[in-house]
Amino acid sequence: MSAPLDGHFARKRFGQNFLVDGNIIRKIVAAIAARPGEAVVEIGPGLGALTEPLLEACGHLHVVEIDRDLIARLKLAHTPEELTIHEGDALRFDFTSLPTDLKVVGNLPYNISTPLLFHLADCAERVREMTFMLQKEVVDRMVAAPDTEAYGRLGVMLQYRFHMARLFDVPPGAFRPSPKVTSAIVRMQPKKPEELDCQDAQLLGRVVTAAFGQRRKTLRNTLREFLGDEDFAALAIDPRARGETLALSDFVRVANFCAERGVAET
Repeated sequence: MSAPLDGHFARKRFGQNFLVDGNIIRKIVAAIAARPGEAVVEIGPGLGALTEPLLEACGHLHVVEIDRDLIARLKLAHTPEELTIHEGDALRFDFTSLPTDLKVVGNLPYNISTPLLFHLADCAERVREMTFMLQKEVVDRMVAAPDTEAYGRLGVMLQYRFHMARLFDVPPGAFRPSPKVTSAIVRMQPKKPEELDCQDAQLLGRVVTAAFGQRRKTLRNTLREFLGDEDFAALAIDPRARGETLALSDFVRVANFCAERGVAET
């Protein structure tokens, strides 16, 4: 077991690695650019490395924390007027219960980062922007371009809903205990309704999931539930290609084509 940090042992089951590098903290806070009166929620405040400077910037902060010991520390350090503490698992938290035009920030636990990102995408219409620290490999997948190794379901679905920007990397030495991987900061800004040109987002999700479900197989095989050879021809898509060769706009075209033909939800 690693030595305690400020009297607290990092809990592996919660994916706890605490940010301690002052320069990195200042860069993240500057990227978030919280202003007085803005609605901001921090996921997993931990020992307060970001919490304290964010509070100074915006005056009041919502936090979502699952660790009871850390919750107790937060309650001792801050009044309810400063900090609204939501106790529990961020994966099950209803972010729509918070004010609109919300900024969401946090050092997301590596072990739940992907499902948490999809959970947050469901409330994107209430969010101004999200700024997260995640494992570098996950950020690579989030911002990946077509025909690259990192390109897949996560990137396509998040890029459909958000404008994505990778900001900077964070080395393992910036944390205690030090993780075995490099982290990265990513900004996600929800797209405007007029930019979301897919007729059925759930159907898009099914198409994308199928296309990447068996990466070595061709689209003729992975999308056989949705398209026949004549459909590929109508869409000008090579059925011998693989899912990673299609751009986001291609996936949207496929989903809209299927929606217009009345492909039923399953």
